[in-house]
Parts: sequence; structure tokens; C-alpha cells
Amino acid sequence: MESLPHEKQIVEYEKTIQQFKEQNQKNSLFSFKELEKLEKKLDKLKEKVYASLTPWERVQICRHPNRPRSTDYISHLCDDFVELCGDRSFGDDQAVVGGFGTIEGQKFVIVGQEKGNDTESRLQRNFGMLHPEGFRKALRLAQLGEKFNLPVVFLLDTPGAYPGLTAEERGQGWAIAYNLRELARLKTSSIVLVIGEGCSGGALGMGIGDCVAMLEHSYYSVISPEGCASILWKDASKSSDAAATLRMNAENLLEFAIIDHILKEPHGGAHHDPAAMYATVKSFLLEQRELLKGFSSEVLLERRYQKFRKMGHFESP
Repeated sequence: MESLPHEKQIVEYEKTIQQFKEQNQKNSLFSFKELEKLEKKLDKLKEKVYASLTPWERVQICRHPNRPRSTDYISHLCDDFVELCGDRSFGDDQAVVGGFGTIEGQKFVIVGQEKGNDTESRLQRNFGMLHPEGFRKALRLAQLGEKFNLPVVFLLDTPGAYPGLTAEERGQGWAIAYNLRELARLKTSSIVLVIGEGCSGGALGMGIGDCVAMLEHSYYSVISPEGCASILWKDASKSSDAAATLRMNAENLLEFAIIDHILKEPHGGAHHDPAAMYATVKSFLLEQRELLKGFSSEVLLERRYQKFRKMGHFESP
């Protein structure tokens, strides 16, 4: 697995322990207790490194190529999944994957932003950057959830809406704005989970829900750190400064009431133990479904309205 810069010391320590174990198979140089002591030191080193991550290091975790994507969550959470395609207007945007899913006997409509896992799939999915038809596809699926009174789950993972000419020609800004209005009016429960990058209008266009949550090392921001650095300092190399300034990590957003929950990740990020992350997400979705199903559509709409009205902290001079 590809390691990140802040994990260099951990990787070297792991390699050393592995070498000692291999040498022990040929010639017993270390006792079991000595190896156990080294592994305990490794655990302490991991605790120390992962407890003092900078905002930029967490962005790197969020972008790790092995981090689970929406299709991974869907395939591991759902006992049964029927994918639905197209926006019934222009075409099928493969940066969005969605359909009807069953999780432990409970039915959901699940809509996820998908980046892809290799070069071919990333090109096919446009690196998770949605065109207008992607937003229309997401809304169409959400409205199917409303029609059949099923909870809707949005999985957010995008570096932003596609900024190209073709998207602008087809009304990119309008598609995002329309989704904001219509998802706010949705008469069924909706759960938003940021599993990776939640960047700009690309994320917000699918980010309206009764419960908004983030994985511990995901980020949710109006702009990427690189974009912010380019605008503020005319220097994209200051991305680490921008990441700290934006306060886009989960604990910052929980403080400002932008999100409602933080889902803890395995040490080092979800890619280190995907199975544990899938179990955490499954438990969370089922719990939220149970919590929200007791509300009528009128109460859901009022709670959602009040939730977004109260977001953020303001100071008066």
C-alpha cells in the first residue's frame, strides 16, 4: 500500500520488525517477548503520529488512492443493489452512481459521487466531477425515494463540479442551485455522508439532508486548499497553510454546526481497515434511519429548514 509522507517513520519501523521476524524463522535471534515489545512501541508510534496530524496531512489521507469510494461502500453495505442510470434529459453521468439498495433488510435509495479506482475508471468517472446531468440524476433518484417513501443516502466524494465549457453550456450553476432548492423540499428523510473530498458546489449540490456527517479525515469546503492558496497568495505551494486557514476538518465543522456527526476512522485512515469503516458506516446509516423514520414529512421539512438556518457562528462589531 502506498504510504504518505507523515507515515515514513511508521513504515520503516514496520519493515524492521518484519525483517526481524523473517530472520527469526531461519535463526532465532529475538525472543517472542522482544518482538512483542517492538510491536508495542510501533503501536505507540502510530498513536503519536496519528494524534498530531496537520490539516494538510489529513487532506492527503482523504485523497489516498486506496481510500474506499462510493462503489466500495455500496457493494459492501448492501445485501442487494439495483443501479439506475440517466437523468431522463441528456445522458448518464458516471461521476454519480445510485439506485435502490437493501442494508440488513432495510430499503434505501443510495446516491454516491464516484471518482474511480484506477486510470481507466477515473477517466470514465471524470474523477468524480459532476456535469449538470449528474446533479439531475441525483435529484431524480432522490425524488424516487420520496415517491416510495424511502430514506435517501448521499455519499459525497468530489473535488468539485466539472468546470469545463460543456458543463457551463448545459447550465452547471443552475443545476446546482435547482438541487439545493428541491432537496431542501424533499418529503422523505435524507442522510448526507462525506466519505472523502466534499469540495465546492459539487458537494453542496448533493449535500442537503436531515443529517449531515463526515468521516474523521474527510474534508468539506467551499474550495480546495490548492485553489484557496492560488487566490489568496498566488502560490499553490501554500496549500498546507490554506488547509489550516479554511478550517474544513470534521471537528471544525461540527463546532460551527455545519455537520451533525463525525464517524471515527481506523488508525491512519479508512484505507488501512476498510472492513471496519464499512461496519461503522452501516451502523450509522441504520441508526439514523431508525431515528428519522418517526418524523412526518411536515416535521422533517421544518427540522431541515431550521437546521440550515442555524448553521455557522456570527460575530457583531
